[in-house]
Amino acid sequence: MTHILAIDQGTTSSRALVFDARLRLVASAQQEFPQHFPRSGWVEHEPADIWSSTAAVARGAIERAGLAPRDIAAIGVTNQRETTIVWDRATGEPIHRAIVWQDRRTAATCARLRDDGHGAMITERTGLLLDPYFSGTKVAFILDAVEGARARAERGELAFGTVDSFLIWRMTGGAAHVTDATNAARTLLYDIRLGRWDADICALLGVPMAMLPEVRDCAAHFGDTRPDLFGRPVPILGVAGDQQAATVGQACFAPGMLKATYGTGCFALLNTGDTLTASRNRLLGTIAYQLDGRPTYALEGSIFVAGAVVQWLRDGLKLIREASETQALALKADPTQSLYLVPAFTGLGAPWWDPEARGAIFGLTRNSGPAEFARAALESVAFQTRDLYEAMRRDWPGDGAPPVLRVDGGMTANDFVLQTLADTLGAPVDRPCLRETTAMGAAWLAGMQAGIYPGPDEFARSWSLDRRFEPAMGEARREAKYAGWLDAVRRTLSGGAR
Repeated sequence: MTHILAIDQGTTSSRALVFDARLRLVASAQQEFPQHFPRSGWVEHEPADIWSSTAAVARGAIERAGLAPRDIAAIGVTNQRETTIVWDRATGEPIHRAIVWQDRRTAATCARLRDDGHGAMITERTGLLLDPYFSGTKVAFILDAVEGARARAERGELAFGTVDSFLIWRMTGGAAHVTDATNAARTLLYDIRLGRWDADICALLGVPMAMLPEVRDCAAHFGDTRPDLFGRPVPILGVAGDQQAATVGQACFAPGMLKATYGTGCFALLNTGDTLTASRNRLLGTIAYQLDGRPTYALEGSIFVAGAVVQWLRDGLKLIREASETQALALKADPTQSLYLVPAFTGLGAPWWDPEARGAIFGLTRNSGPAEFARAALESVAFQTRDLYEAMRRDWPGDGAPPVLRVDGGMTANDFVLQTLADTLGAPVDRPCLRETTAMGAAWLAGMQAGIYPGPDEFARSWSLDRRFEPAMGEARREAKYAGWLDAVRRTLSGGAR
């Protein structure tokens, strides 16, 4: 048993990857599943789709690796965070579709709680802002939307979990209702200083504590899979939310190290060590990872739309057939045009936090065409990253030198995006040799717990660079372009956020 199965359950697809005893990728499988948009700003998944696609790719990856279940020493799980599922403890059946992290339906609830003066207390205990992005108000919505659900939850008949909890419940046949500290830290219900569910916040948000899972370290025993799933019980030994798993996979173990992952959204985490930094710039305080009962904290900035803007070019505007076409198209754009696309399709995340904002395009001319749209879409990712980067440098000045940004995720295959990112930040951008850092982080957590992989220091020494992108744009042009972006954002913000 020298191989590790990493399950990477994401927003638009489920993936599974098999790593060998030297943490080399052996095989993978991926399956997309449907997205549901019942109303403007609402995003849902069918939990059955999440589960069936995950089970299929897990078996598929093992088969593609030419392995048998007996060769798998352990499973690591990483997942889309904040997505909320409530299910029946007796049957395991969800009582409502999963409400996805992008969903904005509880914006009014969050606004009311802020107006009532609860925002500061919640931020102090959870590190988070009162925003519909997080799980807590989503749970309350489900309990109120489904007849009789609240009473059943108070009797202990219902369970709440983020996607990791739901998958583990299914994999263990209902034997384990657990989560890890990084996922708990994204619920709006967990005190990340004291390391426990917060009774006051649960009462305030209307979430019965009987619903909540047990919280464990990222590397721990979360349960064993039921025998019929893989032919034998396999221990689940590592769990982390996707962005924290990527932080681990990028070996960002030292304070001041910074990574950004570009998937559907973009999420940047800056390791702040054993210190929970209170942001003065509307960033989040969160748990980067927790080992041996000790949390390591981070500052996090969340961009809701990164890779999703390319999907919009493809599926919404029909300007491209494949995401890979955007690089060549953007390079053809007219350099004299200053087109700004603010992709606030589901609101704006950090540091703006405006759930009511919606997408907008500025600077259109009669000559604006597909090439200019493609460039503006890709540049929007770089501009949004700079918003986070500037806020982090103000909150964590370090030694004054701009930190190198380690990047991963699907968009990092695009050299135009990474060069634009380096130019926009005015700082180096490092792309690793293995870009599957999220899955690698989950695999390493499970493999370290199983005694197969080394500890953090030795693992960090194995990180290898594929290419460094250095800034090539003059400062005057960089600042002028960014000023245009800030002006576009201000015009996009809803009235309450201006």
